[in-house]
Amino acid sequence: MIIAVWIPLLMPLLAVPAARRLAESLPPRAAAWLLTGCAVALAGCTTAALGLLVAAGALRLPPVAALGHLSLPLLGGDPAVTVPAAYVAGGLLTVCAVAVAHRARRHGTELRTARRGAEAHPVSGDLCVLPDSAPDAYALPGRPGRVVVTAGMLRALPAAEREALFAHERAHLAGRHHLFLLTVALTSACHPLLRSLRAPLAYALERWADEAAASRVGDRRVTARAIGRAALAARPHDRGPLRPGAVLAATAGPVPRRVAALLTPDRTTGHPPIRTGFHGRRLIAAALLACIAFSAGAALDAAADLHETVEVAQGEAAH
Repeated sequence: MIIAVWIPLLMPLLAVPAARRLAESLPPRAAAWLLTGCAVALAGCTTAALGLLVAAGALRLPPVAALGHLSLPLLGGDPAVTVPAAYVAGGLLTVCAVAVAHRARRHGTELRTARRGAEAHPVSGDLCVLPDSAPDAYALPGRPGRVVVTAGMLRALPAAEREALFAHERAHLAGRHHLFLLTVALTSACHPLLRSLRAPLAYALERWADEAAASRVGDRRVTARAIGRAALAARPHDRGPLRPGAVLAATAGPVPRRVAALLTPDRTTGHPPIRTGFHGRRLIAAALLACIAFSAGAALDAAADLHETVEVAQGEAAH
């Protein structure tokens, strides 16, 4: 267990770069699911490893050993290392739990505040128009979801581009994209390396909505112009006071790269050409799968080893 339990804590060093590289070569929807699933798997393995370290150290404490009827000499490991490691792991688990609870609570509070502010203004269907002169538009999740747009943004775009912008924001709502971002934000509290998945995930989600909007309006060039013009109009201004930090907007992310992807689709698929070849993607996917499987296998092996050690210590104590 002493060796295996550390593997899930170190594996993100390899898995995170592989996930980012693979996401670049996938269609946006697949990339978003890949990055989110990878974050959840790695965070779960990390949490399990920390929990096993806590359990291994706690079992070496005489009161806990007596409560479990364990023979301390048979538990193995050096208590000078195991017990301090358990304290450190317990502290990290506590910090992770507090960070997850804080982020989840802040996310909910921001959304509720934004919805109250938005619904105080005229609402037509799922569209809410704010009388703000600063151009802004974003998807506000909830029941029902709202597309929030300012008067300044409406003035900045012609009618066809406004429809493309609304289609983009509606795609965010339909795909529940905010939950992808929230999931990665919560998992990043479990391991700091997972934070680097947020930027490629946000890009994948924006590209996902871009493609959905282009399909909806039937014109990739109009969609590209809408995104570019909206970003140029919004750039001189800060985000609106009602927009939560966790919501998605068409003006976010590397807009020139998104516009280029819309304007240079593959003739056969209608999507931007994938830069990495098929065999390259297979190799990266195999490496990523191996990292996650190795991490999960190491956590399971450490848990099985600890369970076996406890059973032996209990059996000897019974004799």
